[in-house]
Amino acid sequence: MKFAVIVFPGSNCDLDMYWAVKEILGVEAEYVRHDATSLAGFDAALLPGGFSYGDYLRCGAIARFSNITPEVIRLANEGKFVFGICNGFQILLEVGLLPGVLLRNKSLHFVSKFQKLKVVNAKTKFTSEYREGEILNIPIAHGEGNYYCDEEILKDLQANKQIVFTYEGSNPNGSIENIAGIINKKGNVLGMMPHPERAVEALLGSEDGLKFFQSILKNC
Repeated sequence: MKFAVIVFPGSNCDLDMYWAVKEILGVEAEYVRHDATSLAGFDAALLPGGFSYGDYLRCGAIARFSNITPEVIRLANEGKFVFGICNGFQILLEVGLLPGVLLRNKSLHFVSKFQKLKVVNAKTKFTSEYREGEILNIPIAHGEGNYYCDEEILKDLQANKQIVFTYEGSNPNGSIENIAGIINKKGNVLGMMPHPERAVEALLGSEDGLKFFQSILKNC
C-alpha cells in the first residue's frame, strides 16, 4: 500500500497528511510535486488542504491545470482511492471528480475551530470503521467551505447515499443541507472540508479522525 501526498504551491497541510499516513498508520507514503507527471506505483492520491497557487481566480482553479492532475484523474478512473481535504476537496470539484461547488462562507469570514460532524454513511470504504450516526470532533479551517449544488444534484446525492458527513449542531459556513463531505458514485473519491488528519492523536485535541485513515487502509 503506497500513498501519494500531492504538494501544490501553497499547500500547507501536506505535512499533516503525511504524518497521519506514514507515522500514525505506518504505511508507505511519498510527497509528489505538482509538476510531476506520473503516479505510477501509487495506490491512492491524497490532496491536502492549503491555498494552492494562492487561491487566485478561485480555490483550486489553477491546480486543476497542474501537470500531476491528469494522473490524479487517471487513478480515480481506475478505481483507486482519491481523497481531498479542504483545498483538496475544492480541487476535486474543479476537475469534475465530484459534483457541486464551494462558495465563500456565509459569514464571509475565515473559520478555524473544532466542529462536530455526523457520520451519515458508514458503509463507504472511507468510513467503515465508524458507526452510522456517530458524532465526531474534527477541526475545520476554511474561508470557502460553503458547499452548494442545484436541486437535481442534491437529489442525486441523497438517492445514492453520497453525502458522507454533515455538520452537527451548527453550520459553520452555510453549506446546503449541512453537507461537510461527499463521495462519488463509484465510492473511491471522497472530498470533505474538515481535517481528519489533524485529529489522529490525543495531543492534537481529538483522535476522531484516526478511524477515517484506518478505514482507507482496511479497504484499499
